[in-house]
Amino acid sequence: MELTLLGTGSPLGLPRPDCPCAVCARSRGTRARAATALLVDGALLLDLTPGAALAAARAGRSLVGVRQVLLTYPHDGPPVELPAGLPTAGRVPDGRELTLISGHRVRALPMDSPGTGYEVVSAEGERLLYLPRGAAPAGLAENHQEPYDLVAADVTGRPDALARLRATGAVGPGTEVIAVHLDHDAPTGAELDRRLAAAGARAVPDGTVLYLGEYHELPEVPRRTLVTGGARSGKSVEAERRLETFPEVVYVATSGSREGDPEWAERVGLHRERRPGSWRTAETTDLVPLLVEDGPALLIDCLSLWLTDAMDRVGAWDDGTWEESGRTALRERTAELVAAVRATRRTVVAVTNEVGSGVVPATAAGRRFRDELGRLNAAFAEECEQVVLVVAGQALVLRG
Repeated sequence: MELTLLGTGSPLGLPRPDCPCAVCARSRGTRARAATALLVDGALLLDLTPGAALAAARAGRSLVGVRQVLLTYPHDGPPVELPAGLPTAGRVPDGRELTLISGHRVRALPMDSPGTGYEVVSAEGERLLYLPRGAAPAGLAENHQEPYDLVAADVTGRPDALARLRATGAVGPGTEVIAVHLDHDAPTGAELDRRLAAAGARAVPDGTVLYLGEYHELPEVPRRTLVTGGARSGKSVEAERRLETFPEVVYVATSGSREGDPEWAERVGLHRERRPGSWRTAETTDLVPLLVEDGPALLIDCLSLWLTDAMDRVGAWDDGTWEESGRTALRERTAELVAAVRATRRTVVAVTNEVGSGVVPATAAGRRFRDELGRLNAAFAEECEQVVLVVAGQALVLRG
């Protein structure tokens, strides 16, 4: 199956007309994106957009052979001029299946918001799934018959749609995921590529031609990631974003609960509101058993609070106890955690604080904590495929 992406942007395109935002300012040249439209084997056009014929010509393709034009969304904007020779555009009722003269079978899938998704199967058996902007499939079977070869979806706007597809087996290890409907709410350039790669997806320029069934290297999702940064740098948001497309996630809160602390309760509440409702929460500092056992992805937030608890347990705040037994006991606990990270088979994203670049703590205990957290961060990072530093909400990849 040959798939030509005539456009990969939102309905208004990118840059948006008269929009002064930074993303639109950078979306020039090869980064400009027309409204999303897909041409399948020159016979099926998914979504009709202004300039479709010109976009096809720029990609070295023609719309002359198109036998069916299908829309994914209710069209309530200005009329779109139909290029000469194209059949009338329409939508297929949910659950209905069409067989085209070209041999393609098209089935309309219900969505959880206005719009229609389309499953396209070629005569040779290649399978494509195309989802509309801002939508996820509704009522997917728990055990999907066979993974799609390629999924084109609104990965940045609805990452949970990809999580649902993975949960049902519709997206498997060999499925290529292409981000479309890209708008100025998403970053552009290298930052977009980095975020999508963490989700096992990628973006391509307008006019790209893809061949389903052809071998291609998929983005490699790092299994262990350490996210570090200063206070309010956005490191927790970065960590959460990395797991939005996973079907199951256990959020490990090492802070526990702090009764009588309204400020802390507010912070915890904001974290919970950001997280998908399908995530489970475990409040514990006992990380080793979680890392040793098999299970869904872990988001550990954060290592600095784990270290605080570990130092409490070994009496590290008292100078005498520290010299007598605390130092040795803490190093043993840290080594046990690092060994568990090295051996784990789970996907792990851990958050920690970067405390070595600020004011030198005034107390010996404060300096001790700073030093031990620096050692822990370095040892933990050594076992991770990817290490990310977050500064002012911007992620800088230090490794991977």
